[in-house]
Order: sequence, then structure tokens, then C-alpha cells
Amino acid sequence: MDRRVLWAILLMMAIAIAPTFFLKKKVPPPPASESAPPATMAPAPDQTPLPRVAPDSSNVGDTVEVISQLYRYEFSTRGAHLVQATILGYPSLAPADRRAPARLIPAGDTWYTYSLVVGNDTLSLDDWPFTPSSETLRVSEPGRLTLTATRGDVRVEITYGFRPDDYRVHVTGQVSGIGPNGATLVVGLGNGLAHTEADSASNQYEFGIVTKTDESQLKRFASLKPGEATVLSGPFEWVAVKSKYFVAAVLAIDSASSAISGVTAVPVAGPSKPTHASVRLGLPVQAAGNFAFSAYIGPMEYARLRAIGHDFYDTNPYGWPGFRTIIRPVAVVARWLLVWMHQHLHLAYGMVLVLFGIMIRIVLWPLNQKGMRASIKMQALQPEMKVLQDQHKDNPQAMQAEVFKLYKKHNVNPFSGCWPMLLPWPILLALFFVFQNTIELRGQPFLWLPDLSLKDPLFVLPVLMGLSLFAVSKVGMIGVPPNPQMKTMLYVMPVMMTVLFLNFASGLNLYYFVQNVVSVPQQWMLAKERLKNQPPPAPPPEVRTKKK
Repeated sequence: MDRRVLWAILLMMAIAIAPTFFLKKKVPPPPASESAPPATMAPAPDQTPLPRVAPDSSNVGDTVEVISQLYRYEFSTRGAHLVQATILGYPSLAPADRRAPARLIPAGDTWYTYSLVVGNDTLSLDDWPFTPSSETLRVSEPGRLTLTATRGDVRVEITYGFRPDDYRVHVTGQVSGIGPNGATLVVGLGNGLAHTEADSASNQYEFGIVTKTDESQLKRFASLKPGEATVLSGPFEWVAVKSKYFVAAVLAIDSASSAISGVTAVPVAGPSKPTHASVRLGLPVQAAGNFAFSAYIGPMEYARLRAIGHDFYDTNPYGWPGFRTIIRPVAVVARWLLVWMHQHLHLAYGMVLVLFGIMIRIVLWPLNQKGMRASIKMQALQPEMKVLQDQHKDNPQAMQAEVFKLYKKHNVNPFSGCWPMLLPWPILLALFFVFQNTIELRGQPFLWLPDLSLKDPLFVLPVLMGLSLFAVSKVGMIGVPPNPQMKTMLYVMPVMMTVLFLNFASGLNLYYFVQNVVSVPQQWMLAKERLKNQPPPAPPPEVRTKKK
């Protein structure tokens, strides 16, 4: 039974975690022949070059700043689009601008650009000069910024509504002079988010589009075909462009708004696997000329995303499709508990993980005790089971029936020793995704570790974790009848787990290390109980002869 448990654990790890070795590949920079022209902004050191052309400075217009305690958004009067979004509460961890507030829009890119499609004609607003209602807006209470432009018979008015404590922006517009049949508003979400993380490869892997109909769907930029436009047919409740920790979205979830009709993603010229893509979506403009949607521009804080509703928290998914039903509830509870302990106990996240590991082991102590004692009973029945197997080796059905009679006679459940040992694993898997996606753990140091969400740069914790796993297994085998396969696993599994965990988040290694250390006393107590309940060894043959 112990051997089956170990193989079950290894299978779970292979299915749930091993895909990262095949999916999270560092995308190389574009070759020289495909690199940006001279007008492209120079890339920051240690980051993949972004093949974007900077806008013509004569066509940029003035910038209107909207500032609150959370953000600083910058809108251009040329096109009424967003040219920069700075998140004041989250520093950039990228080497080029480390510890400066995170800027989400890459240099030269623009978000929330607008075009009007009327019949077969497309009217781009990119070069329209808009007149703002104010030159600077400080959002200490709900406020608005209105930008107005007129060309010929067409007049466009776009109003952005802000709140000081929310990253959501309510966008309304009014268009006149386009005729009585309405139009389609094409909203551009730029080419993706800027690099804001120390691990640019991991961040780049998460670049993609998330759409929501009945359920959310993630389309990573790396999965797009170079040179081909990908069309995603709606209707959608919301569309988001994301990185690992930040997101820009259009939400058509107001009952007065119409759904997003569809999305087009065109990969930006660059490496063979796209790293950025131009994303545009369509919204209807009513016959009266009005349109409305909400925008979210900021961090993927789970509580904020969930409060919006419509499964918007799925822009930050815990687990892969097929596993989310099991992993998500555990991950959500674990994330909430870690954040709560940090905020209310005023502890560093490293100490929170230590306490969390101890707490989980204490909670599971009775179940582990029950499971280990069931294993002791099973081991005590091994001699009788061996006799039954020898007696009925030619009749498997009869042997199975006799074995179950033996279980019933001694009141032993053959599975009771397995499932308590598997209980910690859903928590470990959930924490794997928590450290992958939870922004609260981003950039949190502990002892020599610069960031609990990244691997240990010295590989100390993975080695300690492997040694602690060996210690747990070694103590757990005291008093167990010799088994060559179990002895092999004693040495193989710690090595396998150490190699597997080398590049995982150091916080995950810390948690698992604490789990193992705390479980050693329980293993020792049960080992002593196992030795105590063992029958005395049979005397040697020569001793039995003398007695006769």
C-alpha cells in the first residue's frame, strides 16, 4: 500500500506540475532581420526587445494626468487614448527600472484607442485633437475627465469616470453625425503589457488574451500563428489582455451595455513564437450614437477581481482547465489565509509560510495518526495474507474473497492508510499556483531569499527540502519489513523531488520543508509504536533444538 501511495503522489505531480517544463520556455529575442526600425524605442537591459514604432512626436498632443492614491493614468489629447498607466502601490521588479512604480504600457504603445466602423467605412480617431475638460485630475473623490473633438459633421465626446479606491474606469461616449443606423466602435488594447518582473521569461509566458462567454478562455500570445490574424467570435462579457500580475480589460457587463462582438489579435513581427500581439475588439454604437463600457487597468488582486463579478477573477486562473475545479477552492482559501496572517499578525510572508506549514500539520495530525495506525494493522496482517496468497495463488477470486474476510475479521480498512497521506498534496499543488499567480506574494523577501515567488538563487531550500523528505521517509520505515522496492524509493524520491523543485518558487520549497520537519516527530512516535507491537522474532533453529 505504501508503494501505491508513492506512485499516486508521483503521478499527481507529473500531471499537475510537469507541464511547466514543456510550456514555460524563454522566448528568444527577434532576429536582426525582424527587429524594429530605428524609430523603435530602445529595449531595457535584460529584456526582450519590443518591436514597436514610437509615435510621431508631432502627433502626440498634450497629456492629461489622472492621479489617485492607487494609480496615475495619462491620456493623450490626440486620440483620447491612454498612453501610460502607473500603478503606485506596486514597484517594478524589472532590472531596468527596479523599485520604481510599475508602468504597464510599453514605451511607444497606446491603449484604449478608438475607431468607428460605419457601413464599409472606417474612421480612426487616433489623430483627432480632443479638448479635455481639465489639464490634470486629482481623484480624491469620484471624478470625470471628458474629451471632445469635432471634424466636419462628426462630433465625438468620450468621458472617463474614476474612483479614488478602484482601478475600474467607467467609459461613456456620444457620437453624432454618423447617420441613423449606428456603428461599431473598435477599441484597441495595444500590443500587450510591459515587462515588470525580474523573471521576464515567466512573465512573458503569461502574456495573452482572456475572454468570457459562459466560461473564460485564455489564449496565450505564444500560441498565435506568426503573420496571421486570430479572430475570436463573441459575444463576450469581457475581454482582457494580461501579464503575470497585471491586466487591462474592457468589460461590457452593465445591463445597459451590449456585449463585445468579437476580438482580433494580430501578432507583432518578431520571434517565431509571438510575444506581443495587437488586440482589438468591437462594441456596438447605438442608433442614438451612445456607447458605454468599463475598463480595468491595474493589478490582478483576487479580491478586487472577484468583487467585479462575472468570473472576472478568472483573468488570474489557479490551475489548468480540468484541475481548476479541485485546485481553485483550496488555492483561494490558502491565499486568503496567507494574506490574512500577514496583515493581521504583522509577520513577513516567510514566517507566515512557516506557521502555515506547522498549522496544516497540526490540523492533519489526527488523520495522519489514524492512517499510520491503519498501516501498522495492515503490516501485522502480512504473515496471514502471505499464507492466503500461497494457498490460493491459482485462484485470484478466492484469494481476494479470503483477504477481505481477513480484513473484516480484524476490522481493517485497506484504504484507510492511504488517503490521509494524500491529503497534504492538494494543498501543496494549490500553493504551487498561489505562488505562480498571487500578486501579494510578488517581490516578498525572506532571509537570503530575494523573492518568495521566485526560485532560490542559491538552491539551498530545494536541497534542504530533499534532505527533510529523506529523513521523513527514513524514520517512517523503522520497523517496516524489508522491501527492496521501498528501499529504492527511499533514495530515489528525495532526489527526484529536489530536481523537480529546483526552479519552483522558494516559498513553496519553504512550506514543504517545514511540513517535512514537523512530520518527523509523528513518524518517530508511530515507528516506536510499530516496534512495540511487533511479535518477538522466532528463536534460531539451534535454540529450538536444545529446548526439545
